[in-house]
Amino acid sequence: MRRGAQKKHVADGTGPHRRARRPVADVVDIFCGAGGLSHGFGQRGFHIAGGFDVDESCRYAFEHNNGAPFIRRDVTLLKAKEINALFTPGRARVLVGCAPCQPFSTYNQKNDDPKWQLLARFGQLVSEVRPDVLSMENVPRLLTFRGGGVFEEFVSSLEASGYYVIWDVLYAPDFGLAQTRSRLVLLASRLGHIELPKPTHVGRHRTVRQEIGKLPSLKHGEVSARDPLHRASKLSDTNLRRISGARPGGTWRDWNRRLVADCHKVRSGKGYSSVYGRMTWDDPSPTITTQFYGFGNGRFGHPEQNRALSLREGALLQGFPRHYEFVAPGERIHFKRVGRLIGNAVPVRLASSIASAVKAHIENVHD
Repeated sequence: MRRGAQKKHVADGTGPHRRARRPVADVVDIFCGAGGLSHGFGQRGFHIAGGFDVDESCRYAFEHNNGAPFIRRDVTLLKAKEINALFTPGRARVLVGCAPCQPFSTYNQKNDDPKWQLLARFGQLVSEVRPDVLSMENVPRLLTFRGGGVFEEFVSSLEASGYYVIWDVLYAPDFGLAQTRSRLVLLASRLGHIELPKPTHVGRHRTVRQEIGKLPSLKHGEVSARDPLHRASKLSDTNLRRISGARPGGTWRDWNRRLVADCHKVRSGKGYSSVYGRMTWDDPSPTITTQFYGFGNGRFGHPEQNRALSLREGALLQGFPRHYEFVAPGERIHFKRVGRLIGNAVPVRLASSIASAVKAHIENVHD
């Protein structure tokens, strides 16, 4: 089956978002992280029944924002009966998940991370739980990882369990995300034909300005008095001089040579032009990584302020609503920890579009 091809085979909204009168279906989230995928489904009227993840630091963000239990569990040890226990009898069942994508990333040069095997485990759980609908999201490189065999085996396992399967690589700005992120999205259903979400913002992509342009100004190392997550990391004297001389959309090649890092003066480093860059106001942002709060980690310089993105700005560019909380009140905020929660999340706007497609499918089946 080729990319985008189709082949047939033998909630109350919870948390801070709007509550629907009758849930579309129950959703259980595997590899739930901070809850970006669940939150998108909750926005579309699904009941979030619970989430599983091995990372305890995800608990507060997932539970507080989604009104659902977080169960700390190594997915390799997770049992189908634990998942089934969360579903409401008689209600449509949706299983969603995003296996850790780092093993499939182009940044992983060795490809020997044992976590790549979690996708196969996810497929095994699907065959045991047999949800009505499955949604899986990951990096596009999964299509070619180990010659494409890992993804092909996953699809084959779904087909063998009687699922209709469809997938494609979706460009997130086409779905309202102000970020140039492309993701592999797969939907599978035992109920019949299911379609991927239709683009909603082709030719009118949301921009950095639309997402973060109205936030209060910050200096590097400063924290907003109104929002503790709107905080910027402190720059060294050298990096402050670098960003002061950076222009939106430019590169370190624009600087005085005395400011250029030694690693960029050698042949092997000359191709990395996007690091130490500023974003531009009227375009989507670059892909938000787990280290977006660091000026030297990519094109994460604020378009006009002399600092990198704040944690709140990174969350907004990931599609999280302004009210989303990642740390309990009074708890210390660590850039590395919160940056990981935000950068690893499924973008909420993309998740919401996926949820709309699943909702339409379930409602069509039950009409």
